[in-house]
Amino acid sequence: MSFAEDFDRISEQERELVFPHFDKETAWQLGLRLRTLAAERNLPIVIDIRRFGEQLFFAALDGTTPDNAEWVRRKNNVVARFHRSSYAVGIKGHLKNDTIYASQGLALSDYATHGGAFPVTVAGSGVIGSVTVSGLPQRSDHELVVEALCIILRKNYATLRLPPE
Repeated sequence: MSFAEDFDRISEQERELVFPHFDKETAWQLGLRLRTLAAERNLPIVIDIRRFGEQLFFAALDGTTPDNAEWVRRKNNVVARFHRSSYAVGIKGHLKNDTIYASQGLALSDYATHGGAFPVTVAGSGVIGSVTVSGLPQRSDHELVVEALCIILRKNYATLRLPPE
């Protein structure tokens, strides 16, 4: 596994994981799918799904703390600002030996370029929100979101998942 390989695959994920439409029912179904995956695997995560400015789904599973919700907020801010997954933004900075904090003057207290927030993209409309997980190592947060998106969008997760570590 390399950061460059992950970055290329995330770009593919972002192109492929596009909703034909996204409403509150879609958010609910995606949130339930994520919660079910996490409960079956006993994962201590927080799940947040939103259209920008409106929270549509939130769940905190056993083992999480209020800090996980704070990480969610900071990761969501990255997606809202850059319309890319928080992991892609972080990897891009790593590959360029730069950060959004240094290059754009953004506050570390408001932005987290760690994996787990993924753009909610609607065909014909673009990025309208984010789906975010916090509580696992960043690559695992990202992959759990991608797995759930693949299930909901009926995409082949085996071909879209990140390369093995």
